[in-house]
Amino acid sequence: MSDTASRSVLVTGGNRGIGKAIAEAFAAQGDAVAITYRSGEPPEGFLAVQCDITVPEQVEAAFAEIEEKQGPVEVLVANAGITKDTLLLRMGEDDWSDVIETNLTGSFRVAKRAAKGMLRMRRGRIIFVSSVVGLLGSAGQANYAASKSGLVGMARSIARELGSRSITANVVAPGFVDTEMTAVLPEEQKAQYKAQIPLGRYAEPAEVAGAITWLASDAAGYVTGAVIPVDGGLGMGH
Repeated sequence: MSDTASRSVLVTGGNRGIGKAIAEAFAAQGDAVAITYRSGEPPEGFLAVQCDITVPEQVEAAFAEIEEKQGPVEVLVANAGITKDTLLLRMGEDDWSDVIETNLTGSFRVAKRAAKGMLRMRRGRIIFVSSVVGLLGSAGQANYAASKSGLVGMARSIARELGSRSITANVVAPGFVDTEMTAVLPEEQKAQYKAQIPLGRYAEPAEVAGAITWLASDAAGYVTGAVIPVDGGLGMGH
């Protein structure tokens, strides 16, 4: 990997929140950045490809378009994810399967497809965006926690499989991040969350993006199979 040459980067779910911040951080470095999005209007400045990662045919079509327009994916950030929070005894089969299919199986799908090109190039970076919830657990989020903790085992298995080809696989586990999703929470609930965080504040999306761009840099060339928490100390020790 080179910090100076423009690379082909793909960020799934890169149209808003953390994903958009990640895409912007790579673009600021001079990389060619593609994003996937499911609906709505994507932000300008990126190669935006509409793709539902739960549909294998759409994933294949997205990669074909990206490879044609900016070359094989050298850095993959598997960020796309959903939540369907509810307590275990109220959780329906669809609540479980939809979250697993998007967050875990969707990440597997894009990683597998990206790895084909990386193996031919004999280099690459795969970065999964997990969550502190995947390490600590959270009431009402059994499905989400399972999907996010599954990314750790998948990344570490990929790291062992593909390391000999100079391909790394790592996980970033954000805590509470200041995004549109957290902005709508009641102030009392925000205060309760912040009280649990040693740094006493939410992360900025750019702080998560900074950890991810570092993992994709030359400086992190010997880091693989790692879980990097960006959580203000919330999940320390896990």
